[in-house]
Amino acid sequence: MANSVAEFGAASAAPATRSEELFHGQPCHRLTLANGDTVLVAQHGAHVVSWVSGGRERLFLSSKTVWDGRAAIRGGIPVCFPQFNQRGDLPKHGFVRNRPWTLLTAERGDASLCLGLNGDDSIRALWPAEFEARLRVDLLPEKLCVTLEVRNLGTQALSFTGALHSYLAVSDIAQVRLSGLGGQKEWDSLADTHQSALKSLQCVGPFDRVYSAPHAPMHLHDPQGGLEISNSEGWADCVVWNPGAAGCAGMADMTPDAFEHMLCVEAAQVFQPISVAPGGYWSGSQVLRAVGA
Repeated sequence: MANSVAEFGAASAAPATRSEELFHGQPCHRLTLANGDTVLVAQHGAHVVSWVSGGRERLFLSSKTVWDGRAAIRGGIPVCFPQFNQRGDLPKHGFVRNRPWTLLTAERGDASLCLGLNGDDSIRALWPAEFEARLRVDLLPEKLCVTLEVRNLGTQALSFTGALHSYLAVSDIAQVRLSGLGGQKEWDSLADTHQSALKSLQCVGPFDRVYSAPHAPMHLHDPQGGLEISNSEGWADCVVWNPGAAGCAGMADMTPDAFEHMLCVEAAQVFQPISVAPGGYWSGSQVLRAVGA
């Protein structure tokens, strides 16, 4: 078991108003703080589709996303589980991002949402495991905490990989730098090379690299306002990805220039699967904090 950045069950510090709405036809839940910060979470995939802080949208969401309740949403914070990418026999990034989740009873006050997903017959046909997944979203002034929790309800050990695949909005990828990974092990998946990460990364695409998870926060430096990014110890890896112009051109749900305005900095488990004993649970978080450039 690994603890999240914000312990499960701890009280939220700031009250919020809750509302339900349809966003592109999809049922969603919104939290809004008195300072105007807001987060919007879709039931489809328990997908965070918007986080506005300081009057600015902090997450990238593709204008060409298919909102049919079946396809994965392109942008925001997808939940990848129980498989990262195509490193296994399951659909790419697993199946939970393509499933309807259920809003659970509030456990942590007004400024929190918790959605859950259990295995059913269609899921067991893909992955014969007894589990419960929960996604908890906590909103505080200038801060968003997203926590994935997995409970093993079966009698056999549960093994999985995955990620919180956060698409961060940037003003111009050519002017953005990411710091905090310096010295960490780096695998460049495009060149298939291994090295140590530089102190400051310019992630002009195509850029697709996996890092050993840092122990301190990372910083996304953007002239229009940056982010501090903290991944909990539950995640062994950190993925940084930008598809570049050629990558966007090959995606039906991305505009040709989308790569200029996004950077994925993911809390991830890529290489070594997480194992959860029968009756046990695991949790892993990512905390985003709005800061200056």
